Amino acid sequence: MKKIFTWSISAALAGFLFGFDTVVISGADKQLQELWHTSDAFHGSVVMAMALWGTVVGAIFGGFPTNFFGRKNTLLIIGVLYFVSALGSALVNDPVTFAIFRFIGGLGVGASTIAAPAYVSEIAPPKQRGRLVSLYQFNIVLGILVAFLSNYLLRNTGDQPWRWMVGIEAVPALIYIIFVVFIPKSPRWLLSKSKTVEAEKGLKIIYPDANIQEKLLEIKRQTDTEDTSESIFIKKYRLPLILAFLVAFFNQLSGINAFLYYAPRIFEAAGLGESTALLSSIGVGVVNLVFTLLGVFLIDRLGRKQLMFIGSLGYIVSLSLVAAAFFLNWGGLWVPIFLFLFIAAHAIGQGAVIWVFISEIFPNHLRASGQAFGSSTHWVLAAMVPSVIPVLFSSVGPGYVFAFFAFMMVLQLLFVIFMMPETKGKTLEELSEELSLGKEKIKFRGQ
Repeated sequence: MKKIFTWSISAALAGFLFGFDTVVISGADKQLQELWHTSDAFHGSVVMAMALWGTVVGAIFGGFPTNFFGRKNTLLIIGVLYFVSALGSALVNDPVTFAIFRFIGGLGVGASTIAAPAYVSEIAPPKQRGRLVSLYQFNIVLGILVAFLSNYLLRNTGDQPWRWMVGIEAVPALIYIIFVVFIPKSPRWLLSKSKTVEAEKGLKIIYPDANIQEKLLEIKRQTDTEDTSESIFIKKYRLPLILAFLVAFFNQLSGINAFLYYAPRIFEAAGLGESTALLSSIGVGVVNLVFTLLGVFLIDRLGRKQLMFIGSLGYIVSLSLVAAAFFLNWGGLWVPIFLFLFIAAHAIGQGAVIWVFISEIFPNHLRASGQAFGSSTHWVLAAMVPSVIPVLFSSVGPGYVFAFFAFMMVLQLLFVIFMMPETKGKTLEELSEELSLGKEKIKFRGQ
């Protein structure tokens, strides 16, 4: 189990870079707009959101290298993309080139949401799978916290602090590449490529007390019955497709990425000074980390569905209070407090569940494709929503924006109650059987 944990952490470090890359731009946000004198529309949709569009492309096409080159090799490529993006972004002198290098980093983020959860889910024993895959999310929020802290510490470094803010990411990117070199390949992927001897070695570590030959036969039995020409879009896989879409859809319609990208700006809009806004952003990172740890602890105990239920209620309460604070001009620390509650709800619910859940609901031969679909849905919305935030804040105001997010979380609660199944404690092969529409085992209430 110690080796599996080490491998899982190594792969999950892709999540650290994901979180760091996503949030580090928030510290440079206003500096870049003032430096290059860009309009709100150009700044929001190009300078700030280009990394997210890169993420969309990485998520859409990331299933191919994950299947063809393997989970491990794809994770190595992702590390190189992060490294190049960090150095390039720090050295440029115009907004277009900056956006191009941010796009390259986005490719790494998008592909990592496919390769890392797929790798960990395939090496993890069923009873620990939720906790191990959610290490990816833990690393995301750790990266977010470190990015907020890094931005605060580097805010007065040199004449252009933003260069240090975005460039420092090259250091963890290099460390991650070194870690991934030493992890083994996924046994299930090896079996899909008919590399039985290598796969057997990995399975002996994952299932030390099991009959490895029986386990090989179980996985091979599903592999042999799989039609490699199948697509996730055929009727047989309609349910996991809908589930992946809705989980990803509601994740972004909570407003989480919009908030993370513009946290300092939102705090300033609530009446806090620039320095206090950056410091409050660190508080967001701390709350995110603490409640993600709680989610990691609970995900294999309470299950995915229960955490989503708790998170949905927290979303509704917190987002409604944030909207009310802006409508009624509640000054002081009310908005940060309500947003901390929002982050806590996200961390223990959607944050802990999304990548675990999507990595579980598709069969082995379609896992990368299914995750590519779920991830690309997530990232298309993650690119669209933050790109319009500066315009929406200046036109309709923050109150209406957060009220809309609260309404969407009411819809998420209904999805969780009436449609989301529970996946904890089951093997990937069992879930593949249960969630196929060709079977008669589906229960839409997650029973």
